[in-house]
Amino acid sequence: MSDRLPGFSTLAVHAGAQPDPTTGARATPIYQTTSFVFNDADHAASLFGLQAFGNIYTRIGNPTNAVLEERVAALEGGTAALAVASGHAAQVVVLQQLLQPGDEFIAARKLYGGSINQFSHAFKSFGWNVVWADPDDVASFERAVTPRTKAIFIESIANPAGSITDIEAISTVARKAGVPLIVDNTLASPYLIRPIDHGADIVVHSLTKFLGGHGNSLGGIIVDAGTFDWSTGGKYPMLSEPRPEYHGIRLQETFGNFAFAIACRVLGLRDLGPALSPFNAFMILTGIETLPLRMQKHCDNAKAVAEFLAGHSAVSAVNYAGLATDKYNQLARKYAPKGAGAVFTFSLKGGYDAGVNLVSKLQLFSHLANVGDTRSLVIHPASTTHSQLDDAAKIKSGAGPDVVRLSIGIEDKEDLIADLEQALSA
Repeated sequence: MSDRLPGFSTLAVHAGAQPDPTTGARATPIYQTTSFVFNDADHAASLFGLQAFGNIYTRIGNPTNAVLEERVAALEGGTAALAVASGHAAQVVVLQQLLQPGDEFIAARKLYGGSINQFSHAFKSFGWNVVWADPDDVASFERAVTPRTKAIFIESIANPAGSITDIEAISTVARKAGVPLIVDNTLASPYLIRPIDHGADIVVHSLTKFLGGHGNSLGGIIVDAGTFDWSTGGKYPMLSEPRPEYHGIRLQETFGNFAFAIACRVLGLRDLGPALSPFNAFMILTGIETLPLRMQKHCDNAKAVAEFLAGHSAVSAVNYAGLATDKYNQLARKYAPKGAGAVFTFSLKGGYDAGVNLVSKLQLFSHLANVGDTRSLVIHPASTTHSQLDDAAKIKSGAGPDVVRLSIGIEDKEDLIADLEQALSA
C-alpha cells in the first residue's frame, strides 16, 4: 500500500487485522480459550511483570479482542484501547483509575438514564461523588470544579434527546482544572464525531450500540487519547506512583502515551473482571466493517422521520439537531457535519398517556430498551429508562413525561414514516 493514510472506511474493515498466520483465515478468528501457553518460565515471568506484551488469560486480554481494540483506537484517533463487557463496565474501569474514596467527578446532566443511575447510586458505594452540570451552560462545569474534582464526563450526542455537546468548550474547562475530559461517544460513533480531535482525553463506548450495530452482542470499550499528563500534581496515583503489584513500576513513566489504557487493563480489568467474550468481540468487529454505510443511512433516515414528525398535528416538539430550526443545529454542523445521529426525541400533545399508547401501536418499530440497531426502535423513557428519576430530573435530562425516544434504523424511510403515521392517527 502507498504511504497515504487509510480512510475511515478502510480502517473500519482492516485496522488491527491480518490473515491468521497459522491457518490463513482472512476473517479474524474467535480465540475461544481461557488461557495461553508460555514459551518458558522466563517468558511467563516477563508477561506477569509487564516487561513484555503477550497473552496470559482471556480476562486480561485475548487476540480476538486485541483486533477490536486496535480497530476502535484507529477509528477514534487514540493511542490504545481496552474492550470490556459493556458500556457500564467501561465507565467503572475508567473511573477506578482516576478516583479515590471521597473524590468527585463532574457529569453532564443530559446522559443515558442508566449512567445517571450508576453515577448517582452505585458509585456511592465506592465513595465516588458525582456533581451535575448543565451541558447547555459551559460555565456550570467551571463552577462545579473543586479541589476534589478528578474528571469531567459528557456525551458527545446526549441520550435520549440527541442534543449535541460543545466538546471543545468543556475541554477548555477540563484543561484549566487540570483534569481529563471523558466523552461517551456511543450515539455518534467515530464516523460522525471524533471527540479526541476536539479535546477529549478518554473516549468510551457501549459497543452494543452503533459500533456493533445489530443488537446481538454486549460490549464496551475505553480509548486512550494519549494526551493527558498523569503526573500532574500527584492527582492520579494509580498511574504516577509505584505499583506494588508490579514491583514498583510507574505506569506513566513506563508506558507513556498509552499508560491509561494499560492501567485500565492491568489494574481495572484484571481485578474487577468485566472481560468481553471473544465471540462478542468477533460479532462487534463484523458490525464495525459496515459502520460507515450504516451510520449514513441511519442519519439520512432520521432526518426524514424528524421532518415528518415536525409537521404532524399530534406532535408538540421534535428534538433533532439535524433540523435547521433545532437549538443544537449549529453545534451539529460544527461537530457532526455528516449527520446528527439516529437517536432523537419528540413530544406528544397528549402527554404521558399518549406516549405510552403510541409505543403500543407501532408495528415496524420495536419497543425495547436499546439504540443503535439496524432495526428502528422506540421507547417511552419516562416510564422505562428514566423511571427512577423524579419528574423534575426527567425533564432536565430530556426525558419528560410527554417524550418518546426513537432510534432510527436502516429500513426504507417511507415505511418508517407510514408506521408512525398509522400509530399517531390511531
